[in-house]
Amino acid sequence: MLSGHGITASRRIIAKRFTDMSKFEKNWKPAASSGSFGQKTRETIRGPQPLKPQIQKATGQLNQEIHRLDGALNRMKQRETAIFKKTVAAVQQHDEATSKAYSNELAEVKKMTKIVTQSKIALEQITMRLQTVTEFGDFTAVLAPAIGVIKNVRTSLATALPDAQGALGDIGTELSTMMTDVGGLTGSSFFMGSETNEESEKIMAEAAAVAEKRMGESFPEVPSAQDESVFSSGS
Repeated sequence: MLSGHGITASRRIIAKRFTDMSKFEKNWKPAASSGSFGQKTRETIRGPQPLKPQIQKATGQLNQEIHRLDGALNRMKQRETAIFKKTVAAVQQHDEATSKAYSNELAEVKKMTKIVTQSKIALEQITMRLQTVTEFGDFTAVLAPAIGVIKNVRTSLATALPDAQGALGDIGTELSTMMTDVGGLTGSSFFMGSETNEESEKIMAEAAAVAEKRMGESFPEVPSAQDESVFSSGS
């Protein structure tokens, strides 16, 4: 049987766990009114900012980046159309050197477009997941893969859209800080384990598959001198 000291120690451990989870609930959303019990509790317990508003802020920032990528895709589409027309004109004039140069440029635009499309789809996926977070279990299951996806997207966009690096880095830092805050509130430690990495990679792979399909539907084949339709279209 436990001694009096052992019983007291057990009670302290249970009380601490209850307090930790109460802290998490307290920091998940602000209280309804200034005079509520929750508000008084917040005034006596020092900790991170409420988590729900932080997630809402992060999803708002992610939506801004998605909008930025949309704009980049529109510009790339315009550039692709212009280069394609020049390629057709060069082929019709039997200017092999010029048509080859334009074809290479078109291939590069297609490559960049695919990267940006995949990145946009991946960010849309994690934004949608973050917007549906309502419980602690959901929070931990969604946040870590989201951080991994943002890191992957930043790496992918380093060449295609370097302007996005700073904003995505800030968002990733904010989400990482939230992970640390939750760990401090609950006494748990979170890390990017194999399961988390697998989920991040799964999201990126699914986004790549959708991007590949969209590319096949929207990008025309590069014309060649043997393509009779190129010459008939110019007549």
